[in-house]
Amino acid sequence: MQRAILVTGTRTGIGRKITERLAAHGYFVYAGAREETDLQVLDAVPNVRAVRLDVTRPEDIAAAVESVTKDGRGLYGLVNNAGIYTEAPVIDTSPEEFDLVMKVNLYGPYRVTRAFAPLIKASHGRIVNIGSISGILNESGAGAYQMSKHAMETFGATMAQELAPAGVLVSIVEPGSYKSDIVHNTMTRSGTLTQKHADDWAKLKEPDEVAAAVESALSEPKPKLRYMVVPDAEQAQDTIKAQIEQLVQLNEGQPYTYDRTALIKMLDIALVGARPRSK
Repeated sequence: MQRAILVTGTRTGIGRKITERLAAHGYFVYAGAREETDLQVLDAVPNVRAVRLDVTRPEDIAAAVESVTKDGRGLYGLVNNAGIYTEAPVIDTSPEEFDLVMKVNLYGPYRVTRAFAPLIKASHGRIVNIGSISGILNESGAGAYQMSKHAMETFGATMAQELAPAGVLVSIVEPGSYKSDIVHNTMTRSGTLTQKHADDWAKLKEPDEVAAAVESALSEPKPKLRYMVVPDAEQAQDTIKAQIEQLVQLNEGQPYTYDRTALIKMLDIALVGARPRSK
């Protein structure tokens, strides 16, 4: 039988690309969306069955579990992709907006993963969480969103440890700036969308590389825990540099500070078995 995968947030952008790629490559995809018009469009794609799924609504999640279970295909993979963005300093973010970001970006993956875990465990399957390099970086102006993505780092790593004994492999795909409706939708919702924003969005690269990374996480015999996927060298450098700076901050000025030689030795040990540069 085809391996069945549930993808959340498939209306547009990264979620749609993931759905189309997996369906074209032989998977059967349960595509989660909220609006009836989107469900109809998704249902028309070969190897795709649309599922009404708002990740903030427990009743939708329960109904989706029941539907997938009754279908009899089992469930090999779950891709937690649904997410929203907000742009404002943390203290200027309204409690309602802050709660919405956390409900979608953090509580949503938790609730969906918890609900579908028995099916994933039964198939010794895979879970892929869509994070962001914003979960590594710390920049002003989108604090609530970045907080939710930092939390997803811990969620993904913890799930990987806790589900490994059940034969379930968990990965985090961390995209950089690709074309997605996530920012466009936020600015439309807040009434701050300008022509410049629309023009800048149109110049972004399509997220085909992100969809390819998700497929790798679902299909590789030994998938990585983290897949950083960025459209240019600058974003890669910024992300890796941020991790190094955090290491230095943790290491400096404490009773057990390591010198440069010891740190390089640790890095060399950690690099053993690391994958070479990809094309």
